[in-house]
Amino acid sequence: MNRNRMEAFSDGVIAIIITIMVLELRPPHDMHFSALRPLLPVFLSYAMSFVFIGIYWSNHHHLSQVVEHVNGRVLWANLHLLFWLSLIPFVTAWIGESRFAPWPVALYGIVLLLSGVAYYILTLALLSIHSRDSVLATALGRDFKGKISIVADLVAIPLAFVRPWIACAIYVSVAVIWLVPDRRIERTVTP
Repeated sequence: MNRNRMEAFSDGVIAIIITIMVLELRPPHDMHFSALRPLLPVFLSYAMSFVFIGIYWSNHHHLSQVVEHVNGRVLWANLHLLFWLSLIPFVTAWIGESRFAPWPVALYGIVLLLSGVAYYILTLALLSIHSRDSVLATALGRDFKGKISIVADLVAIPLAFVRPWIACAIYVSVAVIWLVPDRRIERTVTP
């Protein structure tokens, strides 16, 4: 099967996810600049989630560039990833509305963790149908950033019940690690 339909579908779902998130940003009824202050947690949660969605979109795009073909298992693994990403607008809204309360911050971390695990499963499904010396296998390598991100989320989730802001700082640090797109694929594809 060709990878183009999977990539196009994923791009569409990710675009919808971002659209849903931005719809949660509602303007205040008051016309003074100070009316924006209560919206700061909502905006911060949106910005953090926008970055995460952008990271997944960018890395999914890079991954798609080295995929030779897909099969049904890969399509389901991709849908698994999109399922967890589609929950990000919900947890983003809950974090913002609750002003970063422990349960919403923990659930946000769980969704991030399971999105990371789903991306890892997608890469394993892709690797299973490509040869060991394929461009994909060479590009993915050991995936240190992916593994350290999962560990960081595992640490942050229980920490959310003690210090939600520290848990959020860990989530942000994971995003910072990934802000520079995964260069492994670019180095492999570009001479």
